[in-house]
Amino acid sequence: MPWLYLVLAILAETVGTSALKLSEGFTRLVPSVVTALAYAVSFYLLAQVLRTIPVGIAYAIWSGLGIVFIATIGWLWFGQRLDAPAMIGLVLIIAGIVVMQVFSNTTGH
Repeated sequence: MPWLYLVLAILAETVGTSALKLSEGFTRLVPSVVTALAYAVSFYLLAQVLRTIPVGIAYAIWSGLGIVFIATIGWLWFGQRLDAPAMIGLVLIIAGIVVMQVFSNTTGH
C-alpha cells in the first residue's frame, strides 16, 4: 500500500504543479484552489508513505518522478522546449530511481 500511496502522492503533486502554472501567480481562483488541494493531498499521502518507506528513498522517488512528469507536461501542454541536456538529465533521474529500486536494500520493497 505505501507504494500505491507514493504513486498517488506523485500524481497529486504533478497536478498541483500544473495548476500552479495555470494559476498565474495565484491570480486565478480555480487553478489556485486546485493547487492548494493537490499539494495537501500529496503531502498527506507522502506523510503516510514515510511511516514505512525511508524518507530519503521516498523523497528521492517523489521529487525525481515529479520532475520527470512535470517536465513532460510542460513539454506536451505548455509548449516548453526540452533540449538534449534536459532530456539526458531526465533520463539520468529515471535511471537513478531504477538503480535504487533494483539494487538498494533500503527501499523497503
